[in-house]
Amino acid sequence: MSAPPPLQIREANAHLAAVHRRAAELEAQLDAAECTVSTQAERLARHDQQMRAALDELGRAKDREIATLQEQLLTSEAAVRSLQAALRQRDELVAQLQLRAKLLQDICRRRPPLAGLLAALAEAERLGPLPVSDPGHPLPGMPSPPLANSTGAEGGRDHLQPAVFGTTV
Repeated sequence: MSAPPPLQIREANAHLAAVHRRAAELEAQLDAAECTVSTQAERLARHDQQMRAALDELGRAKDREIATLQEQLLTSEAAVRSLQAALRQRDELVAQLQLRAKLLQDICRRRPPLAGLLAALAEAERLGPLPVSDPGHPLPGMPSPPLANSTGAEGGRDHLQPAVFGTTV
């Protein structure tokens, strides 16, 4: 076999040099790309870790808020029960007071006749008792004692006592 012509060898050498340069460029790009991918992977891993930590903290905050709200709900329910009990007591008191108010209205309606009766009793008390006299002999100028109703059980007026008026009011 004969040796290739020098031009062909130079072209082949130039081609091999171009291929080596291109291979070196591609290796440099590959190294740069690997470095970029590695850096991005590290950043993504850190970001993922931060997001997981933030998500965990958010979950804990949510759990704390739920616990606080449940506690507030229990407190509110207890307050509602307490207010309902107080309302029932007040309703009972209102019912009792309504009965007493009705009784007072009834008393107020009956007050004028009662006041008249008390005035008559006071007048009778002011007059005092009648002087004691023998029922058979009335005092001169005085009418004879009135006849009294009798059930007939004792047969006369001997059981009657002289009346004395008084009030306890």
